Amino acid sequence: MLEIDFNKLRDAMVGLDSIKLTGKVKKVVGLTIEVEGIRAFVGEVCKIYVGLNKFIYSEVVGFKDKGVLLMPLGDLTGVAPGCQVEATGKTLNVKVGQELLGKVLDGLGNPMNGEKFRTETEYKLDNDPPNPLTRKRIDTIMSTGIRAIDGFLTVGVGQRVGIFAGSGVGKSTLLGMIARYSDADVNVIGLIGERGREVREFIEQDLGEEGLKKSVVVVATSDQPPLLRLKGAFTATAIAEYFRDQGLNVMLMMDSVTRFAMAQREVGLTIGEPPATKGYTPSVFAMLPRLMERSGNSDKGTITAFYTVLVDGDDLNEPIADAARGILDGHIVLSRKLASKNHFPAIDVLGSISRLMPQIADEKLKQKASELRDILATYKDAEDLINIGAYQKGSNPKIDRAIQLIDKVNSFLRQGMTEHNDFKSTYERIISIG
Repeated sequence: MLEIDFNKLRDAMVGLDSIKLTGKVKKVVGLTIEVEGIRAFVGEVCKIYVGLNKFIYSEVVGFKDKGVLLMPLGDLTGVAPGCQVEATGKTLNVKVGQELLGKVLDGLGNPMNGEKFRTETEYKLDNDPPNPLTRKRIDTIMSTGIRAIDGFLTVGVGQRVGIFAGSGVGKSTLLGMIARYSDADVNVIGLIGERGREVREFIEQDLGEEGLKKSVVVVATSDQPPLLRLKGAFTATAIAEYFRDQGLNVMLMMDSVTRFAMAQREVGLTIGEPPATKGYTPSVFAMLPRLMERSGNSDKGTITAFYTVLVDGDDLNEPIADAARGILDGHIVLSRKLASKNHFPAIDVLGSISRLMPQIADEKLKQKASELRDILATYKDAEDLINIGAYQKGSNPKIDRAIQLIDKVNSFLRQGMTEHNDFKSTYERIISIG
């Protein structure tokens, strides 16, 4: 006689949700989908069924009356009034593991070449920053391989730095050089809101085969929905956090924070937030520290972060640049004037600062960097007089010394794309000037 173990069946049914609540699409306005009939929380992932066993993912971004507002994580094609909507009860996670190295991922962490990951480990996209009291102090120099940065704007392991520049001044090229030549164990690069053409160009030309081997690249191009561009930045940060938790020194590079802010502005305006400075909504300025505070040191490892900020019209006081400067531990300004003189990387040393250089660099380097800054400033003030021949040698000893050393200083600051200098050689060279 067949015996059935009802205890096993009862145990299997304990906690089983036998009732599945579904809703339906009420209307679509712009990028928002208004849904009725479901209960969901902000940040929850929902499925919108657009055919038999075919669905698109979306996320809860707000509420209106008794309805829920969703934004798609993909194309809206096929969504119509009455489409079935199912709340998953989960937030977005990203799969992480060593096999991510050398891979190019989309904004949700899926491989862009279609292959599947074997790893089952997942990290939340929206993690909390490390506890301020468990963060290790920054006391070690991170060599970037860029003379202008290592000599004048020394960066520490776990520091967060902004690269501020207008379009076409060399931000991506500088990021590629840092990725290839830095001392980091792993690079995580987020290309947020970039032109599709530039992605492969950056990977093959700026990053190169050597840089890609120790890198993970997350791509969310400008044509993708704003929510997906936002998630691309959080995906890159979550992957960097995974490698930090393995005890590694991670280099996180994000290009660009401005396009991240623009994506959040689109989301905010769509769900009814009031526009504030230059049309940016209040949530933009709340989101920036949430993103940037997650990098830095923890009690396990480090994330040294470089965030590029695209400044509109080369205005360094525009809202996003101003907000980012207040959050980060230093800023590197790229000058269009220097770039037009074929001076690359076009780092404006006088307009840039590393807030941690006084703590991590030795006295000899700090003194020499200060002396050479003085020479650059003196020459800049007197440049017009020198160029028109109005300055007479001997009139001012400081200007005479600036004229004598300016070529050596500029030679030190210029560096070819394939030219690599470790920190020791940079240190010796800058000390020898003058």
